[in-house]
Amino acid sequence: MGSDRTDGRRGVQVTSYTSGVADYLAPEYHPAFEEYCETIFELHEDDVDVIQARIAERLGVSRPAVSEMIHRLQEQELVEVDKAIRLTPAGVRLAERVVRRHRLAERFLTDMLGLSWAEAHREAGKWEHIISDSVEQAIVRVLGNPTTCPHGNPIPGTDYHAPDTVTLTDLRPGASFVVSRIPEELEFAPGLLDFLEENAILPGRAGTLTVSSPDGTTTVEIDGRHVGVGQFASSRILVTSRS
Repeated sequence: MGSDRTDGRRGVQVTSYTSGVADYLAPEYHPAFEEYCETIFELHEDDVDVIQARIAERLGVSRPAVSEMIHRLQEQELVEVDKAIRLTPAGVRLAERVVRRHRLAERFLTDMLGLSWAEAHREAGKWEHIISDSVEQAIVRVLGNPTTCPHGNPIPGTDYHAPDTVTLTDLRPGASFVVSRIPEELEFAPGLLDFLEENAILPGRAGTLTVSSPDGTTTVEIDGRHVGVGQFASSRILVTSRS
């Protein structure tokens, strides 16, 4: 038999299970803790400075709110703060669990249900907090143990091997490439996922860089179509160069 209570000191939901021998307390971190650890993990993954301002931008919250939450995460021993914010080993474990479930959910929603990239990203933001171990295992089984999300980002806990990549802006005109990865940072740019999906700038698609402008914008040819890509995306989309 189980009952829920909130431990105010620790800021976590605790489910108490009574057995014939003893009570077992299984803590589950509040979704806000999961969200922050996930964000810190992804900023580090994208080589973005993990400071409070970047976290505030990514989550769309105020800096005072971020400061308060970082303090709570420190109390939980999930982060350490020096010049930058770093996850502790416990924070990494929590973040990897959430990121894994988010990316598995995105893969399931796109591959099995046919949702668009953008819609799957939004829905996965809800699923990541509620997927149980058994449901996660079922998704992995149905999908055949994928190693990346639809955007090419690695799923923690899989046998993912990162290829040698460069950004579109690193290529010279005439260079051929295969799209490898759309970093998480681009998933938060309004309308960008829809644009990339509609123009076939997808992991696994081959193309040619036809124009590279001084301002960092590029033009690529994919599936017989020429598409202009702004500097923000061009400097972040990862591709493998083809000789």
